[in-house]
Amino acid sequence: MTATIDSPSAERSTELLTGVLLGGNHRREHGFWQRLISTQPFRRPDHRTTEERLALTYERLRVLNDCLDSGARLAADPRALAALHEWLGPVDPALTTVAGIHYNLFLGSLLDHGGDGHRDLSDFLRLRRIGTFLCTEVAHGNDAAAVETTAEYDRERDGFVLRTPHAGAQKFMPNTGPAGGPKTGLVAARLLVDGADQGVFLFLVPLTDEGQPLPGVHIRRLPTRTGSPVDHCLTSFDRVFVGRAALLDGDHGRVGADGEFSSAVDNRRRRFLASIGRVTSGKISMAACAVGCARATLAVAVRYGGHRYISGPRGSLRVPVIAHRSHHGPLAAAMATVFAMSLLHRRALDRWERGERREEAERLVAVAKGWITWQARSVIVECRERCGAQALLEHNGMSELVTGVEGAITAEGDNLAIHAKAAAEMLFAAAPAAGASSSGPGDLDDPGFLGGLLAELERIWFVRARERMGLAPHGDPLGRWNAAAGPALRGVEAHAQRQAAEAYAEAVAVLPEGPARDRLGELERLFALDRIARNSGDLLAAGLLSADQVNSLPDRVERLITTVAAHLPDLVDSFALPAELLADWPIAGADYVAAYDDPGAFWQTGGGRDTVRGKR
Repeated sequence: MTATIDSPSAERSTELLTGVLLGGNHRREHGFWQRLISTQPFRRPDHRTTEERLALTYERLRVLNDCLDSGARLAADPRALAALHEWLGPVDPALTTVAGIHYNLFLGSLLDHGGDGHRDLSDFLRLRRIGTFLCTEVAHGNDAAAVETTAEYDRERDGFVLRTPHAGAQKFMPNTGPAGGPKTGLVAARLLVDGADQGVFLFLVPLTDEGQPLPGVHIRRLPTRTGSPVDHCLTSFDRVFVGRAALLDGDHGRVGADGEFSSAVDNRRRRFLASIGRVTSGKISMAACAVGCARATLAVAVRYGGHRYISGPRGSLRVPVIAHRSHHGPLAAAMATVFAMSLLHRRALDRWERGERREEAERLVAVAKGWITWQARSVIVECRERCGAQALLEHNGMSELVTGVEGAITAEGDNLAIHAKAAAEMLFAAAPAAGASSSGPGDLDDPGFLGGLLAELERIWFVRARERMGLAPHGDPLGRWNAAAGPALRGVEAHAQRQAAEAYAEAVAVLPEGPARDRLGELERLFALDRIARNSGDLLAAGLLSADQVNSLPDRVERLITTVAAHLPDLVDSFALPAELLADWPIAGADYVAAYDDPGAFWQTGGGRDTVRGKR
């Protein structure tokens, strides 16, 4: 379990697998971020208080901004935003949060709704003011279209008056605290024109000056969130006035110079979705962050397992802990999953960026975000456990990623909510074609057959959901949904797995013959067989697997785990993690004991008592 790369062919294999994970243009897309996190400002600091760490987050945001050629160009580039999250996530989850809010949700929304260039963005591009995003409320999270903060048009002053009507309408968790300097927010509020509710729009609202809220803006710090600190607050408005230009308008709605409201979109919900369109790129970014964090923790766990020695079967023999099947088995399975996560993330990003079949692409982004972040949590928790108590210590990097991935699961749409929405849409779509041969079981060594079985699982679960819905009483929409929800959500999970398997197959197909293709093919089969084994009863009942094949699945999975485990160190190298990043986590290095050494201890000074009682 201590394989090393010491030949040109091995280096070439690693480079090819890096391209699989990061894309063919990975040096251009990811090189800047890899170099940035290798610099001194982004190295892991000594122990600091919560407030000191929060201050460091905003200091790093300014360093990052100074290194950009254009913050606007970053905000307009979904690939660059995804890469930001992919590389900053493992380094500083809090920085990733505030940077994602500033560049994607805030600046990105301003750019999307300011095509005529009438707004001066220089304060935000130079970070004289930091941007934040105020959408969800205490009583309105995933149902943000129902927010109750109002922005009433004032004809006399030609502007809007923002008001928070009650405690449930307070904006929940925006980073509006004093840390980092003056802040301006995009506030989602219900637009009222002459008493008519026109739906929820975004309004550009200055919130704070140096150290304090502006008049009418009330900000209270929320209790500390577990993990990396961000200045999450409750924010409310007491008749705060902003001019007409504060409205982020467009075809979905605007208030003209005559004070009249007009819109090319009749549906108020669609107006809201047009206003918060940046949430989709936020989902892509959350998935990227989860992928980056999972890769980093898996790399640390593999490295630590290789140089953490324990007693072997014979008292005098010591072996690395990763030599045990109980240790390398979960890490091999995690490796197959991490590659699947990376490939699915890139597939969703590619399809969304192309802009073809927009609704399907956005649904794939939502499904991928939910599946990837859930898988990341499983991988990160598994890796933490494989590193034992060492990984609970903050300086070893994993503990804040365990809690950080929980934020990604909830941010930009709670996973269960967005998967439920996707499930409802897919329930009424055309049933997917059968994926596996209807003539009976195929060859379990054939990746194409395995991919077909995963497609068949998706079909099976949605057929069950439709059948259950059909049995529920008509006239009770909630009852019908509740009847179908369980299998429909399993169908969404199966859909994500099928998409990941298809991305695996495409990646294997374009690799040249050689070690890289062999390694990726082994991971592809391990990923597919593991998921098929979990659902073998359904496939057996459908006549797509034989009893002998079901019985052979555990042995096939075990053989693949043995094969993949032998290459774990090489596969970790394909992650292209900067040496500086790994050096900041003591257990990632073979000399990790040195991090716990005591310069004043007797073994350093040569003093101390004789270990034999009574002697000095």
